[in-house]
Amino acid sequence: MRKIKTAVIGTGFMGKVHTEGIRRLGNVEIAGVAAIDEQEARKFSSDTGIENVTTDYQALLADPGIEAVHVCTPNAMHFPMAMAAMAAGKHVLCEKPLAISVEEGRKLVETATEKKLANCTNHNLRSYPMVQQVRRMIEAGDLGEVLVVQGTYSQDWLLYDTDWNWRIDSKEGGRSRCMADIGSHWCDMIEHVTGLRITSVCADIQTFHKTRKKPKFAVETFTGKFLSPEDYDEVPIESEDFGAVLLRLGGRARGAFTASQVAAGNKNRLEIEVYGSKASARWNQEKPDELWIGHRNTFNQTVVKDPSLLTGDAKTFADLPGGHSEGYDDSQKQNFRRFYRKVADPEAPVQYPQFLDGLRQLMILDAVLKSSDTRAWVDVPALSSVTSA
Repeated sequence: MRKIKTAVIGTGFMGKVHTEGIRRLGNVEIAGVAAIDEQEARKFSSDTGIENVTTDYQALLADPGIEAVHVCTPNAMHFPMAMAAMAAGKHVLCEKPLAISVEEGRKLVETATEKKLANCTNHNLRSYPMVQQVRRMIEAGDLGEVLVVQGTYSQDWLLYDTDWNWRIDSKEGGRSRCMADIGSHWCDMIEHVTGLRITSVCADIQTFHKTRKKPKFAVETFTGKFLSPEDYDEVPIESEDFGAVLLRLGGRARGAFTASQVAAGNKNRLEIEVYGSKASARWNQEKPDELWIGHRNTFNQTVVKDPSLLTGDAKTFADLPGGHSEGYDDSQKQNFRRFYRKVADPEAPVQYPQFLDGLRQLMILDAVLKSSDTRAWVDVPALSSVTSA
């Protein structure tokens, strides 16, 4: 494939993850990075060896040699930056949530469609080999009719009121935090593997820490636990720490899941459970190479990732042989690889989550928030009703 030049906007946790993932592709060169200030730009340049690091992302968009842009900034900046990038004719890979409202998400979808640009919402967690294996098993009918889905996305990095990150601030992250940040991953994955759509939800969200201690200086994601009392100010909090959702899936299936950032001991436990009329499957991101398969009339199984044994297209999501673990960084690489295949060849198939998928999660999130506010079931509109409005 031909060499493609790209740019990364954002130098925090996700900016670093994207930079490392892009460099693993081979045919994509990082031609520039935009940082928040001069100090961060110098540090990022020193850490990565990338010389063109600027505080002006518009300068990167003005470079005709750059074909694509990764938006890795706080949520509130996703919409204006992605729109600016597309106005400059760039293909865009944007972190999730795609935007902070359904209306913003709809405009992004419309613009990308109008300009015929490759567009991706980075729901990378679909791209684990064993997640793809579950999807292929369901497509093949191995689980039978999907009856029940369950699961959680549980973390503990915001357990204490001294834990802080920009995501906590609604001005940067939007009204929702826990459900937007990690609940959206669970919903995207369950729709992706089952092929069914969440049609309605009944939700309850909770903010346990009504105030938190905000550091007096910038901290990187997951590092706030090292602060001491003199390092922060106490501020009121609007975004949620936890959410629980009952859901209806497709015409008959039912389910429930929780999302939590205050679950002690859970570092990044995304777990999906799919129970069908023939068999069931369970996958946990903290043990990504393992897949549990449940049976009624014979022994249950725990199978370990081995590309030679995976089903159909699931094989293409595993680059390493059995016994060689593939984790979070590899899921990024797999997602980026498919996005850049489309950038290089407009006729290539879409094998990655698009802006439309990001809009879908904004619609589910909107229903979740309305449900919690009204203490009632809320229907999730079909995508066609939003994109055709």
